[in-house]
Amino acid sequence: MGRYRIRVATGAWLFSGSHNRVQLWLVGARGEAELELQLRPARGEEEEFDRDVAEDLGLLQFVRLRKHHWLVDDAWFCDRITVQGPGACAEAAFPCYRWVQGEDILSLPEGTARLPGDNALDVFQKHREKELKDRQQIYCWATWKEGLPLTIAAERKDDLPPNMRFHEEKRLDFEWTLKAGALEMALKRVYTLLSSWNCLEDFDQIFWGQKSALAEKVHRCWQDDELFAYQFVNGANPMLLRRSTSLPSRLALPSGMEELRAQLEKELQNGSLFEADFILLDGIPANVIRGEKQYLAAPLVMLKMEPNGKLLPMVIQIQPPNPSSPTPTLFLPSDPPLAWLLAKSWVRNSDFQLHQLQYHLLNTHLVAEVIAVATMRCLPGLHPIFKLLIPHIRYTMEINTRARTQLISDGGIFDKAVSTGGGGHVQLLRRATAQLTYCSLCPPDDLADRGLLGLPGALYARDALRLWEIIARYVEGIVHLFYQRDDVVRGDPELQAWCREITEVGLCQAQDRGFPVSFQSQSQLCHFLTMCIFTCTAQHAAINQGQLDWYAWVPNAPCTMRMPPPTTKEDVTMATVMGSLPDVQQACLQMAISWHLGRRQPDMVPLGHHKEKYFSGPKPKAVLNQFRTDLENLEKEITARNEQLDWPYEYLKPSRIENSVTI
Repeated sequence: MGRYRIRVATGAWLFSGSHNRVQLWLVGARGEAELELQLRPARGEEEEFDRDVAEDLGLLQFVRLRKHHWLVDDAWFCDRITVQGPGACAEAAFPCYRWVQGEDILSLPEGTARLPGDNALDVFQKHREKELKDRQQIYCWATWKEGLPLTIAAERKDDLPPNMRFHEEKRLDFEWTLKAGALEMALKRVYTLLSSWNCLEDFDQIFWGQKSALAEKVHRCWQDDELFAYQFVNGANPMLLRRSTSLPSRLALPSGMEELRAQLEKELQNGSLFEADFILLDGIPANVIRGEKQYLAAPLVMLKMEPNGKLLPMVIQIQPPNPSSPTPTLFLPSDPPLAWLLAKSWVRNSDFQLHQLQYHLLNTHLVAEVIAVATMRCLPGLHPIFKLLIPHIRYTMEINTRARTQLISDGGIFDKAVSTGGGGHVQLLRRATAQLTYCSLCPPDDLADRGLLGLPGALYARDALRLWEIIARYVEGIVHLFYQRDDVVRGDPELQAWCREITEVGLCQAQDRGFPVSFQSQSQLCHFLTMCIFTCTAQHAAINQGQLDWYAWVPNAPCTMRMPPPTTKEDVTMATVMGSLPDVQQACLQMAISWHLGRRQPDMVPLGHHKEKYFSGPKPKAVLNQFRTDLENLEKEITARNEQLDWPYEYLKPSRIENSVTI
């Protein structure tokens, strides 16, 4: 006879506990035993029991549990179960971290990570095969729009698997803040009902409510050329700027602009010429909002870096050359102030479109969803890579499903307020998907390709590279515990299936764009996993958080333009500027959504600080602890640096990076 001490931990979320009775069995190498427990799990509690078992169960392999219900199936969120065996046996952990529903028996394997080839005990192999077979029935692929990455098969949030849903606190916060935003919009509409909307100062009438300190600074300085250029490096979208290697072929310089050509060529020779080209927007159809046609452009901006490291715009071409149209007008800082301001506003509007659709929605949200669905379909809970990745896919499927039903859906927010809405956004996403490369998701490759390595004042670039290094060390630490040689990587069928599922299925044959279809070495696997975690955490933080700061003052990043781009400079008046920028209703909606999406989430889990313990044993724990130490050291470095800056860059402070794409 042996005595076993069992601890059952229940989640701390609302409704995690259950009034239903739970039945437990211990399963060991030599036998199994039902435990006579009267367990009714309570939210946030760890309940402890001692039970004598008549026979020697041997090394524990599984805990099996069944939840019985009489009238109501009261779901239970089980965190984990730990068992201390008789004598000097080590405590065995059985991670769960999922909802227990119905009356089926759920088997929880002991938490030590195992590769498919490691299974000396056939029971684990059978368990992982059954688990994947079941999961592949639950987590199915769907096509939202042709030409885009595949998504989870869920038409609405209620169709999602329960373990991918928001917990109740998250759901309540998300839905209440939407209501609060709608109320603020209504109040602003009433407040401006009898007011004029004729000059830029009239935007002050709606610039109240939820906003950040940095948004206030943007409000004061948004017309400055230096701040306009700064945003290409450290703003909401630092992903478009690149160092010029030649003068762009689309930059048509008419006669009389020889001095500008000479200046551009001089900067080019000095390596200080930069460009931001929005050609991806060329030909995208513009929205029609409440019967009023909206407009889009595909600008080109040429910028120079001053010896002091400041970036400044040199020239803006709002539209590319067209054989059937006159040579496009070039706008210069020396032009009449309103003409130059309107040209910059067209650039900021174009940046809004590419930022939200290409760099935010596609490159973080949709890529993260592909990683999440492939992980659930191909990697069983015992697999070390599943244990590594699972904290980084929390809530991603639900936030993306909500986006497809509220944000980019027919009649959604894009259709109501954004110039690419009404179908243009889908065309733009298709173009961006066709250009999505593996290298573009890896900062060392992307920044090198854009010529931005070592660029003075490029704080996104500097912090992104540091985070990439830290995440890479963490990944390597975990991978090397389980894959001692390259042939072990090559011989893991579950891992190779996961790779193919991402590249060939989820990303729709993306091998032509550099994504791998197999892993041939430890280093190749580590690089790919670093990309996955970086995309789901740091990159999303960099691209998402800036909305609150840079988009709250609407003239700095207008969501739509209501008049065609100017073709002359002398005719631009304040009426032209105000007639081009969003109206009151569109501006209020932009402010509300920027706050809703850009604010810090109340249940935010910082990078690397998930509470779930998927791994068992001291070695993975030591790797995670080192990861946390590295992140704390980077936090101190960034905090000290930002204290010296007029415009601190906060988005990649580890404490502000969420552990997954949740908003």
